[in-house]
Amino acid sequence: MRGMRSAIFLALLAATGAHAQDLEPRLYTNVPTGMNFLVAGYGYSEVGVLTDPSVPVEDGNLRIHSPVLGYARSLDLWGMSGKVDVVLPYGCASGSAVFQGEVRERDICGVADPRFRISANLYGAPAMTLEEFARYRQDLIVGASLQVGAPLGQYDGDKLLNIGTNRWFFKPEIGIGKALGPVTLELAASAFFYTRNSDFLGGQEKEQDPIYSVQGHFIYALRSGVWFAIDGTFYRGGRSTVDGVEGDDLQENSRVGVTLAFPVNRYHSVKLYGSTGVSTRTGSDFDAIGVAWQYRWGAGL
Repeated sequence: MRGMRSAIFLALLAATGAHAQDLEPRLYTNVPTGMNFLVAGYGYSEVGVLTDPSVPVEDGNLRIHSPVLGYARSLDLWGMSGKVDVVLPYGCASGSAVFQGEVRERDICGVADPRFRISANLYGAPAMTLEEFARYRQDLIVGASLQVGAPLGQYDGDKLLNIGTNRWFFKPEIGIGKALGPVTLELAASAFFYTRNSDFLGGQEKEQDPIYSVQGHFIYALRSGVWFAIDGTFYRGGRSTVDGVEGDDLQENSRVGVTLAFPVNRYHSVKLYGSTGVSTRTGSDFDAIGVAWQYRWGAGL
């Protein structure tokens, strides 16, 4: 199994609330049924403005450290492969911004909102044992997933900067991947739906329109199990309403990134990633780098 490439790496930006900006190559790649994945990682990002574009601030400067722990397990879903995963992020953020003519500063650490997801491959990736998987060659895969974010993170409604978001989000997604020799091309479309935050900046009620996102990946795999990807995403929407007043904060942004993953042995692998904003109409324009370690076991590995 030295040549088997890892299929689960979880986003490390959960602590920023910037879910629409996640870049996740190989999300629907097939793996043997009954395999478990434990992921531990660290991400660092520098944000030019606060991650919530509905907050009227100027001259923002924010630094975010994001350790994260995740677990995933591959499933047999009526003969097709699937996965369930959970992400438990933590965040430390510090920075300053001008709000209502005054410079505000804050330095905070806390638990961020956990995320849960179930994904299923609908075509081209049947559920297989480890022995069957050794003979499998990907062609065309079509998959779908649903991710849910729970409002369990640290939150103070009187503060500009928080680790948690004090609201639920739901993200349905559909993705497609086509293998062409060592190259795999992927495309995924998703939507983000948010519940109300009834304790926004001193008890105000905030609502937010859905954000629609599309992301693509060019992935090249080597025989050694190393793979790298060029990633890109575009997302639009998210206009907010605070106490019935609609904001001028429609997001229409794009990002690009790179990912490099390599196996250490049959049980351990490491991923490095980085991304940056390309165009930003409003919202968070940030640079991010990170590293993740993965341990896998089960399925007779």
